[in-house]
Amino acid sequence: MSYRLIRPLLFALDAERAHHLSIAALRFMPTPAPLAPDPMLESVVAGIRFPNPVGLAAGYDKDGRIAHKMHGLGFGFAELGTLTPLAQPGNPQPRLFRLVEDRAVINRFGFNNGGQGAAADRIARYRRPIGQGPVIGINIGANKDATAAGRGIADYVTGVTCMAPLADYLTVNISSPNTPGLRALQGRAALDDLLSAVMAARGGHATPIFLKVAPDLEPADVDDIAAACLDHRVDALIVSNTTITRPALRSAHAGEAGGLSGAPLTDLSLERLRDFRRLLGARLPLIGVGGIATAEQAYARIRAGASLVQLYSALVYEGPYLAKRINAGLKALMTRDGVKNVAEIVGVDIRQP
Repeated sequence: MSYRLIRPLLFALDAERAHHLSIAALRFMPTPAPLAPDPMLESVVAGIRFPNPVGLAAGYDKDGRIAHKMHGLGFGFAELGTLTPLAQPGNPQPRLFRLVEDRAVINRFGFNNGGQGAAADRIARYRRPIGQGPVIGINIGANKDATAAGRGIADYVTGVTCMAPLADYLTVNISSPNTPGLRALQGRAALDDLLSAVMAARGGHATPIFLKVAPDLEPADVDDIAAACLDHRVDALIVSNTTITRPALRSAHAGEAGGLSGAPLTDLSLERLRDFRRLLGARLPLIGVGGIATAEQAYARIRAGASLVQLYSALVYEGPYLAKRINAGLKALMTRDGVKNVAEIVGVDIRQP
């Protein structure tokens, strides 16, 4: 059935209820065969072989229920979470809003999840040996009470210890605007302390560590984050999460508090990616996220320095097979430009200072 036909029915439901309904539907979907690597689109990033560069961003599969099935929808990888050490309910409902006229979403979930212990048991049941199944990243965060008490770093250490054996990569998420005090960890001194602790906690596990940052950064913030990532040998940088800024919006929910994602984030997240690419060059892989809904936008993000891209909000408006369409579009654009493999064009539009 065409998504255009069922979208009005989903949009008649509360946004969070529709979200849970889609998760339930995917849980009943048979687990598909492994996704065959595409010679044009496959690449190796942080030592991981990705069959294509289009991934599912964190936030959709919060508890690790269906990430292992998302390659059946065309995704080259899926990132589940954010998972915190202890279960927490998140912020009061309603906390998820569609901004239809703006093709956007505002959320203020606040890391609602069932906790890392329950998720680890669930993931272990379907997890194949690392590197032999679909690529799965696990996004980790801090509990709200720990962050408020200044104990957030300890929660990330717990997350690394618990989840590293189950993940192809771990993402340290310090970029959500919905946990008070979390983004303060993006400051240089706090970030140095956090990354030192996280990298030490990884111990003998070779699990790559990615860092996810906000788009709402000043130039000095970009400089500090880039330097810290290099100093602590972070494996990749994800740019970016939702924004707390509010560009001109038309929807009735435009004034809701929380992180804004979708089409209004496209330009801001692209510009922040360019900032990091100019500073870092090819020394650190970048993953572009925010406002990607077409092959052209994904192509622009790759040419601006992203080795991989992720999407989530666009699925609300474009349907579950968007990743397949973007991958087909990427191949068409690459064929047009005489590109044989996606890695050839990473960052070609960005000149180093």
